[in-house]
Amino acid sequence: MADDPEGRSAAAEVLRAGGIVALPTDTVYGIACDLAAPGGIERLFSAKGRPSDRAIMLLLAEPAQASAIGLVGSAARLLGEAFWPGGLTLVLPARPDVRLPAALTAGRPTIGLRVPDHACPRALAAALGPMPATSANLSGQPDAADAQAVVDQLGDSVDLVLDGGPASGGPASTVVDCTTDRPGLLRAGAIDPARLAAELDAAGLPHDLPRSGSADVGR
Repeated sequence: MADDPEGRSAAAEVLRAGGIVALPTDTVYGIACDLAAPGGIERLFSAKGRPSDRAIMLLLAEPAQASAIGLVGSAARLLGEAFWPGGLTLVLPARPDVRLPAALTAGRPTIGLRVPDHACPRALAAALGPMPATSANLSGQPDAADAQAVVDQLGDSVDLVLDGGPASGGPASTVVDCTTDRPGLLRAGAIDPARLAAELDAAGLPHDLPRSGSADVGR
């Protein structure tokens, strides 16, 4: 189905009913579920063959949604204001008053959040709230760069595919750990960590991000 207003409306209904939807993003195609749908996150893991000890991020419609899910400190707020929407995922402490499914967080007291620079996931997150999402490929296989690649890899495990044409295929998001008062790099990606460091330096905020060049730090 085309990624247009009619397609997004249909996708929202599928998600509310507990289904899995594949959709274009600002990097590669992803698959998503409704956070409130029983068993939805487990279906994401099953569709990908993803190990259950790996957490899944939430895609947001706008930065303001972050504070409803996570504890947003000064550094996280500054980075979100500067680089969202875009290729930055912030890992925050989960709000203690919000019960998140253990399958989403892999049992950790933290949550990854991102505002993508693409209208489709943001529209769905505006309609349904923060939306669990992961890349639309079998675990360990190449990312899906278009709708047909999603069908080829995931087949009937996806209930609806929104076709937005070829994805940009850019690098994955840069991931920053904002769970302490000194943010650190978990994964280099779309945004040069030195740009993040410069933003925090300008505000006089402490951090452990590299100030020059790129780095790749595994979590």
